[in-house]
Amino acid sequence: AQQRLGGGTLRRLVGELTRLSSNPPEGITVSINEDMLTEITATLQGPSGTPYEKGHFDVRLTIDPTYPTTPPRGVFLTKIFHPNVSDQGEICVNTLKKDWQKHYGIEHVLVTIKCLLIYPNGESALNEEAGRLLLERYDDYARHARLMTEVHAVRKRVAGEAEGDGENRDPQVGGPAGMAGGAVRRAETEAEDGDAGRETKKPRRALTAREKERKWRKMNLRRL
Repeated sequence: AQQRLGGGTLRRLVGELTRLSSNPPEGITVSINEDMLTEITATLQGPSGTPYEKGHFDVRLTIDPTYPTTPPRGVFLTKIFHPNVSDQGEICVNTLKKDWQKHYGIEHVLVTIKCLLIYPNGESALNEEAGRLLLERYDDYARHARLMTEVHAVRKRVAGEAEGDGENRDPQVGGPAGMAGGAVRRAETEAEDGDAGRETKKPRRALTAREKERKWRKMNLRRL
């Protein structure tokens, strides 16, 4: 069951998800479950020039009610051969542990995890075999990582489907942007209900997408 978030945490989270859905970092797609805002799934595109090239790696971030005081918990859902990712998908990166700062956000975490695909750290290995090969026999490490990528992370295109199909669909139809819109609307209602308490609410005009964006930008600026 989803843990209930406080008003401040919910507003910050929705603000971050709104920005991520409208302007995601390069090579990162965020999927939002409007019924479970505390479970965020992102797909990282394998960086060019690495053994992970052409792969698509799903990562799940779990948001704690104490966020942003405590960092999200991250795990790879897609199998990957990487020194800083365990066989169970646990991620070893200081940003999610001792180096966490409250002003960091979900985007910062996702970009940091993607950077691990470019700059793996063999000195801090959760996968000892991958760490040893990275430091001692890079060609063998790269060969193994490419094989795992091809088996588990390269997505086969359905016949007749053009590259890019299924992404950035009309928000009213579906896709990441549409999912974010639904999640934002639901979270806005929950936040407003919590703030208003037992007060009777008068019917209000539905905000346009542009008005919603301005509203959340103002909220975020006040927290800076």
